[in-house]
Amino acid sequence: MSDSLFGTPFIAAPMAGGTSTPALVQAVQAGGGLGFLAAGYKSPDAMSAEIGAARNLGIRFGMNLFVPDVGQLSPSPETLARLEAYRTELEPDASRYGVALPQLRTDDDDAWQGKIDALLADPVEFVSFAFGLPGKQVVKALQKAGTLVVSSVTSVQEALAAAEEGPDAIAVQHGSAGGHTAAFLSGTPGGGVQAAGTTAGLVAQVRAAVGLPLIAAGAIMDSAALRQVLAAGASAAQIGTALVRTEESGARQPHKDALGDPAFTQTAMTRAFTGRMARSLVNDFVRDHEGAPEGYPAIHHLTAPVRAAASAAGDPQRLNLWAGTGWRSSREGSATGIVRDFLSGL
Repeated sequence: MSDSLFGTPFIAAPMAGGTSTPALVQAVQAGGGLGFLAAGYKSPDAMSAEIGAARNLGIRFGMNLFVPDVGQLSPSPETLARLEAYRTELEPDASRYGVALPQLRTDDDDAWQGKIDALLADPVEFVSFAFGLPGKQVVKALQKAGTLVVSSVTSVQEALAAAEEGPDAIAVQHGSAGGHTAAFLSGTPGGGVQAAGTTAGLVAQVRAAVGLPLIAAGAIMDSAALRQVLAAGASAAQIGTALVRTEESGARQPHKDALGDPAFTQTAMTRAFTGRMARSLVNDFVRDHEGAPEGYPAIHHLTAPVRAAASAAGDPQRLNLWAGTGWRSSREGSATGIVRDFLSGL
């Protein structure tokens, strides 16, 4: 399938928490790719400032938003009790670094409406969504403003629901992808029902169900994997883990180092860091909190001081080390060279 919608088959995934930067997007474009920035955890003003920085560099880019889960913003008494119990469970981790845990917060919708309003007032080329669907009204408003809209899914069922809203493309995320799952329909512990064993297999399933351009995501670490998902029907691939260790990545140094450390031998899906399933290298924190409850972004706020302190101490054992299953192939250097290597093999 043609990649004309994006102009390239290589898309740098939006990685929230500081990893995606205008410098990374610039380096990706220099190599022949397209980069996305991440609005997650930022204020609307901070998002707009990053858009301005990217425009000053004269680069193409997209922006990714988290769709808030209304259910998480109005937790039941039982859910609140589980979250408070988890806060107590986290106290030894906080004590290790001499930091205090914040009080439980359940009202954070990631400034959803403020970000939508800002993107309508000052449109960008692409806007993608994760953790849910933005709604037909938002999709149509962004498209009217001149923006191409991308919805993220993890299953055929989610793809069919997304297609009903009329986006311009769908990002298809396999369970092998690093970081948070984009799943929003129930059915499995990770969210959407996912039958395919590989990213290419899932793309083929979604390709058979919907006619929109597809972006493949999940353990795409080299040109061979890129060729596979393109052959399965994707217009492009969304690459994350392969870029985390690059010079232009804003990832914390202990995270970058852990991806190249042979002491880490596996990844796992975990709620321990944020209350939402995400794939991370398995470290002490993941092992210590295997029973972490669902509760995003409340748990994200609870663990934030611990993660920040662990990073400052250079301790990867209590840091969220997001990584896809192909993390062993990640490498250092400029993102420009990595993108060129991907594309040269096509």
